[in-house]
Amino acid sequence: QVQLVESGGGLVQAGGSLRLSCAASGNRFSFNAMGWYRQAPGKQRELVATMTSAGSTKYANSVGGRATISRDNAKNTVDLQMTSLKPEDTAVYYCYAEKVFNFWGQGTQVTVSS
Repeated sequence: QVQLVESGGGLVQAGGSLRLSCAASGNRFSFNAMGWYRQAPGKQRELVATMTSAGSTKYANSVGGRATISRDNAKNTVDLQMTSLKPEDTAVYYCYAEKVFNFWGQGTQVTVSS
């Protein structure tokens, strides 16, 4: 059974930075893509950043230049470094991993205070 566990969320002041980490376990295969989504109250879940196993990345326009995704294929981990945080970055951040299906973490709350 595949499990994804996130860590690193919390309360941050605007302009600050944080690093989210996610570790996958229970998989007997390599994931095609790993990354992060987020969901703010009353809004749809949106992609923040994703990275393929080959290293190709994609970022949401809203975090462009402020987010860096990194991944360790051997360890099945994916991290998200975000800087210059804004109150609109407040959301629950979900780690995901894709191999035919999407597997999801339980989510970690990020709150950015103004």
